[in-house]
Amino acid sequence: MTSKKKSRDFNKLAFQVVAEATGQALADDPTISTTGKNPAAVALGHLGGLKGGPARAKRLSAKKRKEIARQAAKARWNK
Repeated sequence: MTSKKKSRDFNKLAFQVVAEATGQALADDPTISTTGKNPAAVALGHLGGLKGGPARAKRLSAKKRKEIARQAAKARWNK
């Protein structure tokens, strides 16, 4: 096992132990895709997502931001 931050999920830990013991361990690198997606495209999409939220917040007026926050709080409390 690697010395990276350990998961507290017993099932994930058990899966990882078995995978390493059988030589089928997957890389811990999140940029490596096992779903057939292009890792470069995934990274580019991630960068766009990181930029989008702050850019949207900067574009909104204070009144609109408060309205959105109010709706979000109402949705959380209505659960």
